[in-house]
Amino acid sequence: MIPLSLAHLAHVCRGRLEGVTPTEAEALIIDGPVVTDSRECGPGGLYVARVGEHADGHDYIPQALAAGAVAAMTTRPVDGVACIVVDDIQDGFAALARGVLDAAPEVTVIGITGSSGKTSTKDLLGQVLAASAPTVAPQGSYNSEVGVPLTVTRITPQTRFLVAEMGARGIGHIAYLTQIAPPLVAVVLNVGAAHLGEFGSREAIAVAKAELVRALGPDGVAVLNLDDPAVRAMADQTRGRVVMVSAAGDVAADVRAEDVQLDAASRPTFTIASEGGRWRVSLPLHGAHHIGNALAVFAAARACGLAAETIVEALHRSRSVSRWRMEVTDRADGVTIVNDAYNANPDSMRAALDALAV
Repeated sequence: MIPLSLAHLAHVCRGRLEGVTPTEAEALIIDGPVVTDSRECGPGGLYVARVGEHADGHDYIPQALAAGAVAAMTTRPVDGVACIVVDDIQDGFAALARGVLDAAPEVTVIGITGSSGKTSTKDLLGQVLAASAPTVAPQGSYNSEVGVPLTVTRITPQTRFLVAEMGARGIGHIAYLTQIAPPLVAVVLNVGAAHLGEFGSREAIAVAKAELVRALGPDGVAVLNLDDPAVRAMADQTRGRVVMVSAAGDVAADVRAEDVQLDAASRPTFTIASEGGRWRVSLPLHGAHHIGNALAVFAAARACGLAAETIVEALHRSRSVSRWRMEVTDRADGVTIVNDAYNANPDSMRAALDALAV
């Protein structure tokens, strides 16, 4: 994490210090991991003692300290422990993460949402941006009110790009996450059937996803999927500049795919066409659905200032990062195993079956 004093962190999350004097709090620097799992603590870190349905994080403070944490965020004082005591752990954690990001004005935040493809796209974007400058991207599917602060607090003094995956299970969720990590670039991939039970309709899902582009200021950039009517309509809901992408090759798009080919393993090769030129790309990822993801990554990375050639080269070198998403393994006996077992929704399941059919 960016080194900050315990006193500063207490101030930004509106907490009170316990178990430590003001002078000690000024001198106590948090520069290690900020975590909610005591097993992930390390030297110089801060342990956030969340209270869940089945466990109270306060019970694990001794383990956190033994693993190297030097302080904890709690809702009550703990004997012998330097604590930031807050009324509500979630509110405190969100405010702390925002305070960390505010201490790093040189970091550009790119937010990604969509009913499917968020994790694969943030993995791809993280690899592309890292080809240019130090980048932090979420681990796994850290896209919630806990996952986003965990990701934000991983930034260091060297970080220049922060990729934030933002999910929603209700209206207002993404708007809340954008208060923690305000995006300069916002990517909306699609509006599908994921969480239809919670939202009740695709129209409601579209309202929730549009919260990401509504968070942009006039200097922001919204990367939208022209092929999805619900996403295309979000162009009227943002103050930022709009960049449309089309995997279907729609000539109205700012960035589009042309001359698409799939090999026997459903790995796509295609041309990225935009006003700035044309670039041939071969992705080492399985499934035609990655074409749209790659176009969104190209547009977002260009908005971050990367040269097209740098982006294309990074796309060529990309790999699958998060587990259980189109993991393809060729066994010695000639059997090919496709593991796409992560929590699927109808749209992602359809994409996986389409890839298998090739």
